[in-house]
Amino acid sequence: MTGTGEPVVEPVETPTPVLFSVKGGATPEEVAALVAVLQGIAASATPPAKPPRSEWASPHRAVRAFHASGSGGWRSSSMPR
Repeated sequence: MTGTGEPVVEPVETPTPVLFSVKGGATPEEVAALVAVLQGIAASATPPAKPPRSEWASPHRAVRAFHASGSGGWRSSSMPR
């Protein structure tokens, strides 16, 4: 609100269209040809790369190290080899 008590109205910006016709007399066949070309260009683009595989799903996590049993076995379970 301004000091006069009236709300401030900001102008709304309209986005420019991605595709527009300079002349208004495009035939339906011309529009269809343009759309087909643009779809062909979009289809030939390379797909995005797959995200890297999660380390949680890695097969090497399923392999566990052997822990010695017997006297002191509990200690060897947390000590590096």
